Amino acid sequence: MAGMARLLVLGAGPAQLGVLAAARAADLTVVAADRDPSAPGFRYADRRAIVSIEDETAIERLARAEEVDGVIAPGTDHAVAIAARVAQRLGLPHPLAPETAQIGVSRQRQRERLAEAAIPQPRSIVCRSLAEVTRAAEELGYPVVIEAPDRSGERGVGLARDREALAAAATDALAEAHGEYCLVEEFVGSRVVTVNAFSVRGRFVPLTITDREQSPSPAFGVPLAQLWPAALEPAEVGAAVETAANAARAVGVELGPTTTQIVLGESGPLLAKLSARVGGGHDAELCRVALGVDLNALAVTAALGADVHPQSLAMTSGVEAACVRFLVAPAGELQEVRGLEEAYGLEGVRGIRIYRNAGHVFHELRRASDRAGAVLATGNSPEDALSRADRAAARIRFVTGPVEAVA
Repeated sequence: MAGMARLLVLGAGPAQLGVLAAARAADLTVVAADRDPSAPGFRYADRRAIVSIEDETAIERLARAEEVDGVIAPGTDHAVAIAARVAQRLGLPHPLAPETAQIGVSRQRQRERLAEAAIPQPRSIVCRSLAEVTRAAEELGYPVVIEAPDRSGERGVGLARDREALAAAATDALAEAHGEYCLVEEFVGSRVVTVNAFSVRGRFVPLTITDREQSPSPAFGVPLAQLWPAALEPAEVGAAVETAANAARAVGVELGPTTTQIVLGESGPLLAKLSARVGGGHDAELCRVALGVDLNALAVTAALGADVHPQSLAMTSGVEAACVRFLVAPAGELQEVRGLEEAYGLEGVRGIRIYRNAGHVFHELRRASDRAGAVLATGNSPEDALSRADRAAARIRFVTGPVEAVA
């Protein structure tokens, strides 16, 4: 890639940090767009634009004005289709066709496409009112998962175990979807594994398969840790990879990264969701440490239309295990972060990210964006890696205070 190539990155939050850092390391001119002026990824940008990445008109205008050579939407789903459409209209390279990108971000359309391909998935019903949600839950049987289908980057999502909890979860999901509709889905099991992969010329190359530690209610679906390798039998690994590969082909992904959530049900793996992007929980950074494959750099390469060489997907690392431990701060206004130097010096710690600066107000953990940072660590086993990450996390203290009232 040319040194002066210009890349527009949609999003500058925690989920986009890895790609932004990779773009900066590739000696590109990095243009970052985010509606949050304090987004942590702006520190990697040469040009910053305070604009919502869901505003397609504004994003296209920005891309034209900056004369970018590529557009990428890493980390969250909601801008992936916008990036593909803008790239097509501007005649820019993009790894995804707009139709493929739209299927990737629309839960309803993805469910329909997977059903056509006979790929096992949890049963789900599209609902447009609270009454429809109630009927769907009774048909599927409690507990059920409720979520806004097209905004899975920061989606309204919850687990309802009874009718009382159902009403609250459905109200949140319908609000997140701007009243259009939400998805009611059967709750198959609590264990979810993630298959991170990269496709080249239609060839699906599986990389890391990770377990996740789920956060307790009310933050349903928000991981607190990701551990590699997942504790699966060889047959289970093969089944999970086959399910993810079939889903990528069904959606139409021929080039670029995918991150696929697989629910491990009693009757076998079920496809929960495929996203045609790098994972938003530092999945690519974990892959680089675990296998020596830089998914962030590969995603940047694909976004600019450069060739992805097969040898760049060859696994070279000799690490036994790795994990990402997410950090949670106490509610309140951040004053300072202590203990970072001590945490960095601990055995196995390979990286620490702190997402917010002083003045940021933390709330109760409900969504991924409420997390405060992450520790990347390696070890002799997933449990050892997590233990090392936990020791580092214990050294890091987020000092928060009461939020000052605004007159």
